Amino acid sequence: MGYSEEDGTLAVRIAREAVEAHVAARTLDAFSVPPHFDEKAGVFVTINQHPEGLLRGCIGYPSPFFPLIKALVQAAEGACEDPRFPPLGREETDRVVVEVSLLTRPELIEVRKPKEYPRAIEIGTDGIIVAQGPARGLLLPQVPVEWAWGAEEFLAEGCMKAGLLPDAWLDESTRLYKFQSEIFAELEPRGQIVRRNLRAEHARH
Repeated sequence: MGYSEEDGTLAVRIAREAVEAHVAARTLDAFSVPPHFDEKAGVFVTINQHPEGLLRGCIGYPSPFFPLIKALVQAAEGACEDPRFPPLGREETDRVVVEVSLLTRPELIEVRKPKEYPRAIEIGTDGIIVAQGPARGLLLPQVPVEWAWGAEEFLAEGCMKAGLLPDAWLDESTRLYKFQSEIFAELEPRGQIVRRNLRAEHARH
């Protein structure tokens, strides 16, 4: 990884433009991007209500399936249509902030016994994917920080996100993956874009 502040700012601006173009049903403005935005990368786009901070939509690609520029646009458009919420309305764009998470490739967490999983996860650094058969549940690194969860609660919530029982992470058939992300977010609608420091946020809880 190693995205610069300029990369993060550009990524959020692209995602914001994709959101606004999607809800207005207009053509997306073209962006000039550096060459590495054409490289495949995992990304999530999160839309939050402002100033309440409530989730309004979050969609993305945990693995590098698409070039970053394409993944950003598609994730932003998807977040506008997150099935957990009504479609984002054009009138709402003034009252939401856009956040982009640029992901590392998920890696299998290898432990001798499932009880060791909590020690293999660092809150404020790692996101998780819980997998059992066809079931999948993903939680971004910022989620346990925002909800002040410990590692075991994080695992339990990941299992429930996958539609499994909270203690499914103790099942030998469950596979857990972790990943990291660099997160850039608007402080206010169409406003200043900053890099989030989850470790510092976690330390304040």
